[in-house]
Amino acid sequence: MTEDDATAETGDDGDGETVRCWLVERTFDDRNLVTLVYATPDGDRYRRKERSAASLGGDAAATAAVDLPTDALEPVTDAATRERYASEAARVADSHEPDEPI
Repeated sequence: MTEDDATAETGDDGDGETVRCWLVERTFDDRNLVTLVYATPDGDRYRRKERSAASLGGDAAATAAVDLPTDALEPVTDAATRERYASEAARVADSHEPDEPI
């Protein structure tokens, strides 16, 4: 992994700046929904997505990382959560390719 990968800045995609976010949390509920949380490598910002468990198969599988517009991310306000997200993002980045299904 390069320093650029670790900082996760991917530049301009035509619609604005994007940042690489890593899967840091995945939960399942009793309604057959999966909540995926992707966070920036520093744990400062995140994006939460809910998807049907059935939709996660095949080409729609959750990947280790996604590139998201910076304006689509929410701030992490809790210090403990920020540290946990940063630690998990580093772990996932070290053990998976960004487009690898996990």
